Amino acid sequence: MLTSLQYQVRHPMPGVVYAPEADLRRYIDGGALTHETMDQAFSASFAQHAERTALSGSEGSLSYGQLQEMSDRLAGAFIHMGFAPLDRVIFQIGNCNELVIGFIACLKAGLIPICTLAAHRELEIGYLGNHAKARLMFVQGDDPKFDDVAFAERMQAVVPTLAGIVQARGTQRGQAQHLQTLIASISQESARALLAQVPRDPFQVAVFQLSGGTTGVPKIIPRFHNEYIYNMRSVAAWNGYRSDDVLFMPMPMMHNLNMGCCFGPFLLTGGNVAIATSLAPEALGDIFKRCEPTWTVMAGPLVEKLKPAVQSGALPLGSLRGVISANNAPALRDLLGAPVFHIFGMTEGVIMLTQETDPQEVRDTMVGAPVSPFDQIKLFKIGSEEEIVEAGVEGECAFGGPYTIHGYYDAPERDAQAFTRQGFYRSGDLMLFRDIGGKRYYQFRGRTKDVVDRAGEKVNCEEVELQVNRHPAISATAIVGMPDKVYGERICAFVTLRDGAVAPTTTELGRFLEAAGMAKFKWPERIEVLQEFPLTNASKLNKLALRTLIANMLKAEQTPH
Repeated sequence: MLTSLQYQVRHPMPGVVYAPEADLRRYIDGGALTHETMDQAFSASFAQHAERTALSGSEGSLSYGQLQEMSDRLAGAFIHMGFAPLDRVIFQIGNCNELVIGFIACLKAGLIPICTLAAHRELEIGYLGNHAKARLMFVQGDDPKFDDVAFAERMQAVVPTLAGIVQARGTQRGQAQHLQTLIASISQESARALLAQVPRDPFQVAVFQLSGGTTGVPKIIPRFHNEYIYNMRSVAAWNGYRSDDVLFMPMPMMHNLNMGCCFGPFLLTGGNVAIATSLAPEALGDIFKRCEPTWTVMAGPLVEKLKPAVQSGALPLGSLRGVISANNAPALRDLLGAPVFHIFGMTEGVIMLTQETDPQEVRDTMVGAPVSPFDQIKLFKIGSEEEIVEAGVEGECAFGGPYTIHGYYDAPERDAQAFTRQGFYRSGDLMLFRDIGGKRYYQFRGRTKDVVDRAGEKVNCEEVELQVNRHPAISATAIVGMPDKVYGERICAFVTLRDGAVAPTTTELGRFLEAAGMAKFKWPERIEVLQEFPLTNASKLNKLALRTLIANMLKAEQTPH
């Protein structure tokens, strides 16, 4: 008989909303959640598959045994540096073997990675570092376009809690400590003696992921040890990942999509994760030739980069047995000659996928079904908590379940907006359901949230508007997504100007936003000047009208005269 303490966190962190004990009890008794921590689950897999290849690519490969030893020793070095369990670590690093070593080492030392992007700058890193009280910053060190070591040193003045910098790659410089030096500083035996003293709590926060946000900069999403393991194992089981599979997922590894649905499940399964440190077409092609992936993830920009090589037959695709994509399965299937599975998911929780056994209509036009039988999905009439029960009727999707959060980190105002009275997370996504062959499937229909989905990056419109409004020529801004065949959406800024002012070009506005410290992928790619913005009947900004306006403008520009 498990006691009450075995169904709840032992030492709650301030600002974290934990799942109710009754929910945890139900999920554990139902066999979904376990009493494992993420580091324990990964370590068990690494030991089981010690001789197999864990990471591969153009920079060489690492076996599971090597990954185990290097992450053990780095974790021990983190403890020697004076960092303690639940200290937060900012990750600002592109895809590489060192990212995985550092991530696993943090889990083993009980540290909490903050999953920022390599493209983030002062605005995002400063806010997130201060909000989470980050103690350590883990940077790449060899980015030819950005000196992230110098940037991290500057951020120490902005984030007073930052006590150290670890440089993953390149020649050591500045105040950073180099990853390889830290690993060499301690034996695996000594490291494991230190790690044996680290407290393990399956209900505690493991990772701070980020939301796309609906207000201001991204919100911090706490993911917990046993629920994130369950998330990863559910995806692995749904897709049928095997230890002889090879994954190539070139999107950022700190993204929840990659971590929770791709490289995380693969490392728990014993598969081979192929890593490209560059997104140049020749580098991507080299991974396919060198590693022959069996699973890959295709987004619009990646497809465009690889299309010439695919069409010419220069890219070996014969090993592919699964391609994951947000949409466009029929065209991708024709291009790649492999099964394509639609995915819908969010960092806050639920994941849906199609499967090869689903009806053709589902695989072509829908996002499938949730990967866990414990997932709960409700469709609400927009702006209410009145549930829609009729098939084929659009509604806002709300979720609950073992790997769906109950609150953002230290954001009670946002929580009041984002969760229903019953604790369901309101996604802001429009969906409908249909029952086909005795199974319920869902179709994505759009968004109610004010975000632009640019090649999988959710860009918060208000965050961009606040910065653009500071430009001396601009009096007001409305950011909307404009349709794009490659990126899905790009960012358009409708602006009104101050008296006598001239609108900046996109290049000029980009320089202005760069000086403000905003990540480049958030910069507007088109600027349109209006005398006034369209309003709804309630005298509120009508962004639907603006989205329709820019879509019609693009269509007119593409129509031959």
